[in-house]
Amino acid sequence: MTTTAHAAVLHGQDAPFTFEEITLDDIRPNELLVKVAATGLCHTDLAVQQGHIPAAFPFVLGHEGAGTVEQVGDAVVGYAVGDKVAVSFASCGHCTNCLTGREAYCRNFMALNFGGAREDGSATMTAADGSAVHGSFFGQSSFASHVIVEARNAVKLPENADVEIAGPLGCGVQTGAGTVLNSLDVPAGASVIVTGTGAVGLSSIMGAKVAGATTIIAVDILPERLEFAAKLGATHTVNSKDEDAVARILEITGGVGADYAVDTTAVPAVVDTIVAATAFGAKIALVGVPKPGTEIALASISGSGKTFVGAIEGDAVPQKFIPEMLALHEAGRFPFDQLITRYPFSEIEQAIADTQSGKAVKAVLVMD
Repeated sequence: MTTTAHAAVLHGQDAPFTFEEITLDDIRPNELLVKVAATGLCHTDLAVQQGHIPAAFPFVLGHEGAGTVEQVGDAVVGYAVGDKVAVSFASCGHCTNCLTGREAYCRNFMALNFGGAREDGSATMTAADGSAVHGSFFGQSSFASHVIVEARNAVKLPENADVEIAGPLGCGVQTGAGTVLNSLDVPAGASVIVTGTGAVGLSSIMGAKVAGATTIIAVDILPERLEFAAKLGATHTVNSKDEDAVARILEITGGVGADYAVDTTAVPAVVDTIVAATAFGAKIALVGVPKPGTEIALASISGSGKTFVGAIEGDAVPQKFIPEMLALHEAGRFPFDQLITRYPFSEIEQAIADTQSGKAVKAVLVMD
């Protein structure tokens, strides 16, 4: 059955999003048709718009969608029409990493999440005039009223879940919290540095608090963000614009440096800071999306025993981790809803502007 969707389409680098009607393909036996209630706006979407991530245009982006199932493929089990779902990243399910529970490192990750089509190369959407439109962004393209997703990258939500805020759990919030809880496996009593206090960094801070870290150091240059970080669990804040961040962190940690660090900025000077401010044998996760041509010097880690992790999606298995985050939220231990500012879908450009200015931590576009 043909489905028409209202979508925000990106026609080129640095272009604005334009609202258009698109036609969705029929769902395959392993797929779901989801009516989107809301979708998060992520820096990865903006990285495509700004040309930091190569893409083919026109493209429907969006990858933090949540909504309600409207159609269920013949081979799908465990889902029914009317189920609430969040949608996370795509993975193939048959490569060696997927088969060992490391879906975030699917060997087909780049093609499935950035390639603009299904794994077999077929399109999930076309323009109203029949011309090509690239979709399947992170297996969804949720800047649209309806999306086609594989059942394996959907996550069934509790009946009482607020689908308007659940979408960011599928990427930004999952990446931040999962990097601390899964990728770094931070133990209770540890010290952690988090550089950058956007949605991913603040989620890392909340994750560190859940893990039982007793020294959680937030580093940024925006005082209001650092205040927010303290509210969410940071035990110390460092404004690297006003003070020597390395000296301050060493002071906080008794001169030895922090045990763990998460960088969300991908700024070489910031990465240099956390290398200098972590202890011998520390573990450092890099999760920011760098600009093309960015180089990070690693010579200083020689002989330090420090480990770098290029974490993706917080090493999460979404079907396991998203319910865990929801349960922590229900228990009052993971207040990710405090990150969210809601915008009508039609105000996507305002949401982008507020995200880039720092006014909004995590913008969520609610379908009109």
